[in-house]
Order: sequence, then C-alpha cells, then structure tokens
Amino acid sequence: MTCKSTDVIKWGKQNNKQRYKCKSCGLLFIRQHAGVRDKNRFVWFEDWIIGRQTIEQISKESGYPKRTLIRYFHAYLSKQPVFSVYPSERVNLLIDGIYFNNDLCLVLYRDNTIKFTQLYRLTNGEWYEELKEDLENLLKLGVQIESITCDGHKALLKAIRKVCKHATLQRCLVHIQRMCKIWLTARPQSQAGIELRRICAKLHLIKTSEERDYWIVSLFRWHEQHKVFINEKSFNADSSRYWYKHKMVRRSFMVIKKALPDMFRYIDNPRIPKTTNGLESFFGHLKGNLNIHRGLSPSHRKEFILWYLFLKNKQNGNRFS
Repeated sequence: MTCKSTDVIKWGKQNNKQRYKCKSCGLLFIRQHAGVRDKNRFVWFEDWIIGRQTIEQISKESGYPKRTLIRYFHAYLSKQPVFSVYPSERVNLLIDGIYFNNDLCLVLYRDNTIKFTQLYRLTNGEWYEELKEDLENLLKLGVQIESITCDGHKALLKAIRKVCKHATLQRCLVHIQRMCKIWLTARPQSQAGIELRRICAKLHLIKTSEERDYWIVSLFRWHEQHKVFINEKSFNADSSRYWYKHKMVRRSFMVIKKALPDMFRYIDNPRIPKTTNGLESFFGHLKGNLNIHRGLSPSHRKEFILWYLFLKNKQNGNRFS
C-alpha cells in the first residue's frame, strides 16, 4: 500500500486468493506472506535434494515453471547451510572417504548410533594433516569418541593414533575381505591362494570370541604350512634386484597380519560397528541422488552435497531431538 493506511476492506478474489482494497487511496492488492512463501518453496527444494525428484516432476506437482524452479533452487544452493555438531558421550564413529572425480573427495565422520554426520570435509584427497585437524576439532566441540571404525588408510590410522589415543580402533572387516578377494582373484592358481581365500570368506561371519580364536588358529596354521611358498623370491643377477614370486598371496596375508590386533574389537563391545557398511550405504544414496541431476556445474555439485548432508542430518535429528 503506497499510502501505508491500515484501513482496508475485502474486495473479491483473484486466482483463489483474497484481494483487498485500501479505503484511502483505492489501491487493490493481495497480501504477500513472504515467510510462508519461502517455506513452501523450500519444501520443493528438499524434494529435489533428498527426495530423488527431478525439476520436471516438481514442476508438474507444484505448478511452478521449470525455469522458475531452477532459479529458486540455484539461489538456495548458493546459501551454504550451517552445520552443528551433536555433542555426546561414547560416540562410535565411522570414518571413510568417497571420490566423485579425480579432484573431489568427501570425507565423513558419522555417528553410527544416531546416524548423524558430525563433521565433513570436501577436499582433493585423504591427507594426514586434514584428518588430524578434523579429529582435533571433533574433540574440541565436545564429541567424546569411544571407537573409530575405518578402512585402514595409512594417513587416517596415523591421525587416529596421534589424536585419539584412548579411542578403540576397529578395522573394517569388509574392506579387508574385499581387498583379499581382489588380490587372490576368484580362481587362485595356487593351493595356498585357494586355502587363504576360503579362510577370508569366513571373516565377516565371526560373532563370538570362540569363533575368533578358531579363525586365528586356522590362519596361522595356513601360514606355517605355506610360509616357504609366500616367502619364495625371484632374483635378477644383472640388476641385483629380487621380488616375491607370489606377491598377491603374500600381500593378502600381510594385510590381515598387520590389521589383526584391531580386527575383532567389536566382540568385546557390541556398540562398535565391525564394518563401515553404514557409510557405504549412505554414499551410495548420495551418489544416486546426485546422478539424477547430472547437469549441475562443479560448484553446484559441491553445494548439492553440502545440502544433502545437512538435510539428512535434519531428518535424523528430528528423531532424537
């Protein structure tokens, strides 16, 4: 109202919305509730981010033109969401990274109990200094870490041992099992490889201390039987260099041997997840949602990822708030 008068009367409807007339200046107008309008638009934005809805589908349901929706959504993407840490005791963290292309890596620090992303980092790799800084920030923000389950990346293990000395480290059994199966192949060419692959296949089935002890005994019996085979070397007289002849079988055993002290922590504490499968599933859904919107620019892809993390936290936060 140009005259700022509050003396108005109802004056019919336009597009099913109440119209008013100012008695002072005669101006006809429809009240605009900006807060309600923005909230309604944000609902469609949420459907676009985590509801697996395309612009075309939302346009049909909402009545907004596609170009208008794109303008609204790009405006929301440009406003980075503000994340909050959920301080709690006895947090069982899952830590893992996923690459979207050669120069974009998302590292997540996720509370396995409440399915809440406590911290994230968008970077170009899993670097020791960054991982160390993230863990230090989590502790400063009041997150009391009871355990960390991870895939055994060297930089991450170094950061955990530096910052979280009192936290229980659990190596992801699925990562160990998966890598051994890749190195040994589906059809190993040696008897040692066949037997070791059979032993690895039972790893994820271990639930009790008795099953753990039996599995470890079978592993070291295998080693006693085949240690000459896996230590066999080839030598090049011209270069004076040597290498292990059966390096993939040896590599599989050495990975298990080095991880063994931290492979079965979950047996003594059922709160500790034995795998990072919870994060793998989360990453799969994120990539699936992102692939629906393949036309996003690199900067909008990063912003989409941040909003996805924020809205997923909001969903899970509503369950325990």
